[in-house]
Amino acid sequence: MAPEETRYGRVVEPGAVVEDAEDLGYRPAPDRVRDLAERGRTVLVRCAPPPCADSGPAPGRPEEARAAEAAEVALASVYAWLGARVFATGHPQAVRQALALVASAQGRRPPAVARRGLA
Repeated sequence: MAPEETRYGRVVEPGAVVEDAEDLGYRPAPDRVRDLAERGRTVLVRCAPPPCADSGPAPGRPEEARAAEAAEVALASVYAWLGARVFATGHPQAVRQALALVASAQGRRPPAVARRGLA
């Protein structure tokens, strides 16, 4: 899978190596992400946990798979808000939607649909 560029971040596969980014790994300290982003560095965060021999099998039931996807999207959202711009995930479509949502909330992107609050 090729890296997916959006105007609000880049989404890559979980094991990807990104040469031009500072790879902070899985669940880095928020202050470190914010500090590097404020200094103008391109920050890569890994939203999927690294595979471990003792971590047990990958999520097999649909509920576990949905929970894993939700956790990755939540991590990507928080780190996008802090300034990260490259996201390694196994759920690229959901993360791209989250990046667009964060950009809209920060005022860097117009909402996809404008609706009046009082109809």
